[in-house]
Order: sequence, then C-alpha cells, then structure tokens
Amino acid sequence: MRLFMAHAVLFQDAVARWAGLNATDLQCAGLLMLDGPLAPSELAARTGLSSGGAITAVIDRLEAAGLVHRARDDVDRRRVLVTPDADALWQRVGPVYARVGTHWNEYLADLDDDQLALAIEVIRQAAVINRDAIDALRATPPPSKPTRQRR
Repeated sequence: MRLFMAHAVLFQDAVARWAGLNATDLQCAGLLMLDGPLAPSELAARTGLSSGGAITAVIDRLEAAGLVHRARDDVDRRRVLVTPDADALWQRVGPVYARVGTHWNEYLADLDDDQLALAIEVIRQAAVINRDAIDALRATPPPSKPTRQRR
C-alpha cells in the first residue's frame, strides 16, 4: 500500500508538471471536479490549505490558466463559488488520464466478477481509511520538536 500511495502521489505530480501546473493546483482542480462548485473556504478545508492567502493564490492560478471560474452564489450573493471548467481541464490533463485509464481498463477486464468486486471494495475502503487518517492528522497537534542540547 505504501508503494502504491507513493506512486500515486508521484504520478499526480508528474501529471501536474506535464500540464504546466503544480501538484497542489491540480489536486484542487480535481477536488472541484469531484465536489464542486465550492466556496474557497470549503476548498481550503478539503485540502488543509489556509482559507486566506494560500487558497486564494491557488484559485487565482487556476483561474488565470482558464481551468476554473469564480461567480457569486445565486442563493447567497455574498458567497463566491469556484466552479471547474471540465472541458478545459480535460484538454489540459485528459490525454494523460485517458492513457492510464486504458491500462487500468485492460487489467480490470481480465478480472472475474468476484475479483472485480474485491478490487472495488479495497479501493473504496482505502479512500475511507485515508480520509479518516487525514481528519485525524488535522485534528492532532504535531509532536514537539526535539531541542538541541548545547555543549
């Protein structure tokens, strides 16, 4: 699992670099595709970025790249929502995901129904476990840094 997760992170970083983005911006765009539109504060909460300057800078970069846009919420005009541009994102990173998707589809096509059901369950459970671990880490203060002893 550690190897799979390390390679998944490295793959996302490679996709981002290939597309002229950084990994954080691509991750935010991906979250917007899954959960959007979102208010900047909601996107910040999902990523662990600060809801001030850090998330604003990400949204600014994504907007400048033509991958998202901001608009006032129709229900609450005080609220701004960030919406992904699915077509622009697909043009930017779709070919890479399509290639790896083809490889996954070829592999999965060789599995029988029981194997496929198990694979789906493992991936679903891994997502839950990772989400819970993220929440736990964010709720736990980091350990104290060791102090250096002077001689």
